[in-house]
Amino acid sequence: MPTIVPFETLTELFVNLSQKHKGRGKNQFYYKPTPDAEYQPINWEQVTDDVYSIAAYLVERGIEKGDRVAILSENRYEWAAVDLAIQLVGAINVSLYTTLPASQSAYILQDSGAKIFFVSTGFQLKKAVEIFADCPDLTEVVAFDEPKLEHLLDEDYVRMYDDVLLDGGKWLESHKKTIKQRSQEVEPEDVATLIYTSGTTGKPKGAMLTHHNIVSNVKAATQHIYWDQNDRLLSFLPLCHSFERTAGYYAMISSGVEVYYAESVDTVSKNMPEAKPTIMISVPRLFEKMYNLIVKSVEEGSDTKKAIFNWAVETGRKYAEGKRGLISVQKKIADKLVFDKLKERTGGHVRLFVSGGAALPPEIDTFFQCAGMNILQGYGLTETSPVMAANQPGKEKVGAVGTIIPGVTVAIQGLEDGKILGQISGEDYPTSLTTEAGEILCKGPNVMKGYWNNEEATREMIDKDGWLHTGDVGKFDEGFLKITDRIKHMIVNAGGKNIYPGPIEDLFKTSKWIDQIVVVGEAQNYMAAIIVPDFEAVQKYAKEQGLKFSNNEELIALEEVNDLFKKEIRTFSKELASHEKIRDFRLVANEFTVETGEITPTLKVKRRVIADKYGHLIDDIFKNDND
Repeated sequence: MPTIVPFETLTELFVNLSQKHKGRGKNQFYYKPTPDAEYQPINWEQVTDDVYSIAAYLVERGIEKGDRVAILSENRYEWAAVDLAIQLVGAINVSLYTTLPASQSAYILQDSGAKIFFVSTGFQLKKAVEIFADCPDLTEVVAFDEPKLEHLLDEDYVRMYDDVLLDGGKWLESHKKTIKQRSQEVEPEDVATLIYTSGTTGKPKGAMLTHHNIVSNVKAATQHIYWDQNDRLLSFLPLCHSFERTAGYYAMISSGVEVYYAESVDTVSKNMPEAKPTIMISVPRLFEKMYNLIVKSVEEGSDTKKAIFNWAVETGRKYAEGKRGLISVQKKIADKLVFDKLKERTGGHVRLFVSGGAALPPEIDTFFQCAGMNILQGYGLTETSPVMAANQPGKEKVGAVGTIIPGVTVAIQGLEDGKILGQISGEDYPTSLTTEAGEILCKGPNVMKGYWNNEEATREMIDKDGWLHTGDVGKFDEGFLKITDRIKHMIVNAGGKNIYPGPIEDLFKTSKWIDQIVVVGEAQNYMAAIIVPDFEAVQKYAKEQGLKFSNNEELIALEEVNDLFKKEIRTFSKELASHEKIRDFRLVANEFTVETGEITPTLKVKRRVIADKYGHLIDDIFKNDND
């Protein structure tokens, strides 16, 4: 569906939406004031008033066109209001992940030269106060929530968000002309935001995304995948990430979709039945957890329950393949017995699951398809604003990230000779182009302007012909793009074979005993793995076996538990080529988290960190092989 207003910049998007919805009482955002409360709406009249008040405040505080204003906040209405105000006055939004430690937050504020810093909770305000003196360009910190530690408000540079709205409202009349002029001066090629890469290696880099980058991507994605004013989205992926920013925010409001904010990432399962979304945009981790919960429930049930489940999945598979007649009747029974319960957990109204940020294991993709809850996999990078390809409703291909979106061109470049093996533009369909695997390249209006203050990194990413090098390995399969892995993740074993760990890890993630896994084996004779067990499942198993343990360290040391994993590893490895099979493993007692540094805020594994942190275990695995 086309967007509901014309716009060439994000500034125009806000101004035109504000005019379109004026006086209509159109609700746009929903939030929960307390955990036990019902969702409350925020209509466009309030959005307009708040955005103009914040814009007036920014102008009064000396924010000029091109100045950087930073936001460190969970997904919430205030994030959107501040962002829209930043765009309205022609400034640049610098977004930070709430999980970043103070030192990394300070680096981004210093690198970007941000002048005003909006933060959410008292915890984030404490972080801001801690680093304020180290950020010479920073003049002010604005907190959304009243902190429990009142002394944080003693600093003369700290303001409260409610006061900003009040003061901005008072100054609005005197700054109306300036705000209007600024909004009209914003050009499509102006930088709208700096999104700092979460960085699996090295310091984060600020991708400069222009208004045109994001707007072109919003329009292309909205043309590629249908949503409209009858839809509602539950927003929980970080808004500072380009996936949620473009697809879960700008694309939604430009199409009239209502946006419900989850209380947190941890409350998504609770908020889904409350918000009853029709669209869910997520990373694979959510679907993996839902799938594993279902599998556990079935395996713990009776033989009859298992038989019914397997029959329902097989029926769903036949229905998804297009078989009808008796299958249609059986599918209704399968829904009633099995799949409707899964749908109820999501609120019962989801028509579009969209997955991005990492590869979705094919088995999980297939299961949701059998349940009649198809997941549209997509693909892109922060640097491509982000969408490059996506599956379309009714045209999904399991194991593929879809077809190329309008306006974008994707090519596959040979890893050995650097030759282009094939390329597809969004306008080339229908096409059945198939290629060998190579590096994925991208050209189009969605490709970033470059990295902030880092021309060298920009040149490494975008070549002289304008191709952006993704660093991902993939291929075309009858016109669909398939991702193999990251080039940097490739493992070369002792025999010189190239092994991509991603697909191997995706296979093992479907095990009910495994929560997280990292494949290792660089320059070794075989592959091995560092595994974080699904502790809930393993603890239950140990208790049923009468095994004694008092903590996770003791649990993973049990011989019976290790035997359980040996059996599981052997079973799953049967599906792999001989050089890919996992021959050994070590269990670890702690989950990989953002806070402990093993994964990025977008839930990608930092392999170098894992290799350093668990180097002693990896050495132990291969020590006999190297003796």
